[in-house]
Amino acid sequence: MKWVNKRDNRRTRNGFSLVEVLIALVVMSVGMLGIAGLYVQSMQAGRTSMFRHHAVTLAGDVADRIRANPTAAVAYTAVNAGVAPANDCTPPGTADCTPAQMAADDIALWTDQANDTLPAGLVRVVFNAAAVPPTYQITVSWTEPGPNPNQTYVITIPVLGI
Repeated sequence: MKWVNKRDNRRTRNGFSLVEVLIALVVMSVGMLGIAGLYVQSMQAGRTSMFRHHAVTLAGDVADRIRANPTAAVAYTAVNAGVAPANDCTPPGTADCTPAQMAADDIALWTDQANDTLPAGLVRVVFNAAAVPPTYQITVSWTEPGPNPNQTYVITIPVLGI
């Protein structure tokens, strides 16, 4: 019986072939495209999260201003476009303002905040005197790029002392 050395029958190969290298590059490229897609998605989610945070903060500020001036009632429902603030109503102002003047000042302030922090930011307030206790519905809306461009955040707050 003759012993055959299998090593002698095979050619020895050293290194990689060009086809293997190309396949590895294609696989890596697909993986890198996936990572780039995830990065874009995370950037969009971060932007949306930031806008929602600003909307919630702004709505809370509006609610606090309304609670601090409960007797203004319907004065807070004025459309926020073109409202001029009352003179010296906010600290360190020295004017003695009426509730309606304070409401006008508040509307002008939160309009500026909405324009500064949200793209096409808008705040609308609806007063419901028929509810017990009376309520304000605060709607903060903005526009952002993407499949759902029109975004809103709505809260309803009861106000005592009207």
